[in-house]
Amino acid sequence: MNLIDIQQHGFAVFPEVLNQIQIEKFREVAAQIEGEGISKRESVFAIRNLLDAPEIQELARSKAVRDLIEPILGEGCFAVRGIFFDKTPDANWKVVWHQDLSIAVQKKQEVEGFGPWSEKAGAVHAQPPREVLENMLAIRIHLDDCDESNGALRVVSGSHLLGKLESTSMAQQTSEFETVPVPNGGAMLMRPLLLHASSPSQSPNHRRVIHLEFAGCELPDGVEWRWKV
Repeated sequence: MNLIDIQQHGFAVFPEVLNQIQIEKFREVAAQIEGEGISKRESVFAIRNLLDAPEIQELARSKAVRDLIEPILGEGCFAVRGIFFDKTPDANWKVVWHQDLSIAVQKKQEVEGFGPWSEKAGAVHAQPPREVLENMLAIRIHLDDCDESNGALRVVSGSHLLGKLESTSMAQQTSEFETVPVPNGGAMLMRPLLLHASSPSQSPNHRRVIHLEFAGCELPDGVEWRWKV
């Protein structure tokens, strides 16, 4: 798949984004992050507010990442949220079919088109108008091989073109899907409105992912992004 496919299908895979040295570096970075928004049992398996980490900000600004994002969102785009995920036997979960509808903002404001509002790990979140989500792109950078055995994403190709979907509409769209494997060091680009899900891992190995969201626009009516990297 190439960048044009993102417009048609809502996603694309690029197999070589980080080298092995970089992969090891970001594995260590994720393991050492402390603070609000971290979920852990035996090891870290989820980190919100990932863009607070200088090393992750550096990654978001890197040529390897920007070369993939800018052809879609333009040179003025910026990172607006980062999350780290891992699936292990100690931290394993199923993700039902959904769209990524929430963004992180500076504060709650009564603005038309925004809501419902929520708070996650101390960060205010809201669902913005469809137009904002259509001007966003996520990159999922994989620090381990990921396939159907350890929770690779399942997606409904082209579903990002349908706008925000109600739960009943989602169920009608998910009869046909594809599983998207991504190799160690590779990345998956996806539109927030793409319908996606994942199964629990059947493997004892890690499935570590750095999920970075980028936007190509400012928010309307004085609402401000929480992060702008």
